[in-house]
Amino acid sequence: MRRSIGLCMLLGVALAAGGCQRDRGAAQADAGAPQGEPIHAVLTSPPNVPPPITRNHPAKVIVELEVKEVKQEIADGVFYDFWTFGGTVPGSFIRVREGDTVELHLKNPAGSHMPHNIDLHAVTGPGGGAEPTLTSPGHERVFTFKALKSGLYVYHCATTPVGMHIANGMYGLIQVDPPEGLPKVDHEYYVMQGDFYTTGKYHEQGLQAFDIDKAIDERPTYVLFNGREGALTGERALRAKVGETVRLYVGNGGPNLVSSFHVIGAIFDKVWDGKPSHFEENVQTTLIPAGGAKVVEFRAEVPGTYMLVDHSIFRAFNKGALAMLKVDGPGAPAIYHATPASPGTAPEQAPAGHEHGAPAPAASAAPAAADAPAGKVAKIDPIARGKEVFESTCAACHQPTGSGVPGAFPPLAKSDYLAADPKRAVHVVLHGLSGKVTVNGQHYDSMMPPFGPQLSDEDVAHVLTYVLNSWGNPGGRIHSDDVAAARRGGAKVEAAH
Repeated sequence: MRRSIGLCMLLGVALAAGGCQRDRGAAQADAGAPQGEPIHAVLTSPPNVPPPITRNHPAKVIVELEVKEVKQEIADGVFYDFWTFGGTVPGSFIRVREGDTVELHLKNPAGSHMPHNIDLHAVTGPGGGAEPTLTSPGHERVFTFKALKSGLYVYHCATTPVGMHIANGMYGLIQVDPPEGLPKVDHEYYVMQGDFYTTGKYHEQGLQAFDIDKAIDERPTYVLFNGREGALTGERALRAKVGETVRLYVGNGGPNLVSSFHVIGAIFDKVWDGKPSHFEENVQTTLIPAGGAKVVEFRAEVPGTYMLVDHSIFRAFNKGALAMLKVDGPGAPAIYHATPASPGTAPEQAPAGHEHGAPAPAASAAPAAADAPAGKVAKIDPIARGKEVFESTCAACHQPTGSGVPGAFPPLAKSDYLAADPKRAVHVVLHGLSGKVTVNGQHYDSMMPPFGPQLSDEDVAHVLTYVLNSWGNPGGRIHSDDVAAARRGGAKVEAAH
């Protein structure tokens, strides 16, 4: 009996001490009343991130967000009615400090068609602020919360139907810095994945409406980073230099899919989703649920172009979930050394002043702008668009320089196969190719899948025009009408020279 009483007393003391520790922890997180004058938060559009917070005390931070319903491109020539926070998808990046009192102003312009609100996952309280921020067109609502816990959090609209508001682009990230701040890095970028559901097929031109049946069935037409195919590729790619550290704030707005986030050729030094002191090391791919976010850090060791993908890989190469980080600087042969391709397969060196792998100056017949068939929304530069399609669809096998992979995938650079009969390329892209082929004196026996169901006539024409005018190939032009004829099984395609 005495032993039992003693144990009970010890347990009581331990529980009381634990309660005191929890109370002290809560008080520490609360960090007291705001100090100093109110601060207006610096908000940034993706992929930019507000500067780190260096103050050593909690403050009252005023965040002003405006809902914007905007019509803009989701892919080249494909338009969509986005609902946004701040006019971008994802919405404006918010950055505060643990212990701050956040006064959030949500404005919904009179021209909006819908009421909107905001649910912030950084909020401790019912609905994350959704109810007090429900804002009709032409009005503004104000809501205050205490940022109790550091971490990277999603925010999104939670107005009924919630899924539709999120699917139309109403999400973003709020970073709550710890009191001691985050370690310094050279670059911070804002990347957020989302799945989109359009009535038209992938790359079908014109204005596309939201398809509720696809959304319910979880069959997205597009899976994208930062709300647009190619938002972070080509000239819009993220940038770093060899030896610099990169921190990515990566979110997943959903509304449905889980992201398997991966940077091809990089290993994440640190990954965390809550406290930065609680991180994973040496991570290859990290799962980010719909409505979740993670911070990843790594050091750029080798120059080149690194692909950011959802490693549910058909989403990357067939639905658009692909971005780029371009790293400049000296090579690092002790870490990474590529053996030159065998003779006959090496691509032509890009001329001075041109990005390695970009088209050489086109032949006189090469186009400057695409023909605009009746009913199309806008003219598109076929070389530029073709390069984007190539990088997202073809470069994984044929390589960004068109060199191919010896013994596996034939080269497109200086290709005698293309030069001998450019018209074959249309049928190859549309219908695929299997069996033995000889390119530049080398034999290949691999399989290329058909891309006809995936690519539009315009994109097939653009990517082939890009290839014909790149890497020492003879130049020329493929038109969308030619591709349409080949798709119907009509006359054989002739490439213009």
